[in-house]
Amino acid sequence: MTTKNVYIETMKSQLDDLNTSMNKLDAKAQEAKADARDVYLEEMRKLRHQSKLAGAKFDELKAASEVGWDKMVLEMDKVRDAFAHSFNYFKSQV
Repeated sequence: MTTKNVYIETMKSQLDDLNTSMNKLDAKAQEAKADARDVYLEEMRKLRHQSKLAGAKFDELKAASEVGWDKMVLEMDKVRDAFAHSFNYFKSQV
């Protein structure tokens, strides 16, 4: 398997894991008391937006040519890291 394919599979797995964990956290947020629920739901909205951005960047990455590959990897890493950081921060608050 090429380095590109390995990276794509690894990134897909990481994004899938984050999305699965986010869905579990969403269920937990739904059980929060009413005053906290609104804050949690707003944070979940932001996380879902970051998830969509990461998914869109991942689609770009898969379609990237060898010429733009290195740049796309850097961009994908930044988007994934931002998503993971936001998720982990929110998780620590719930």
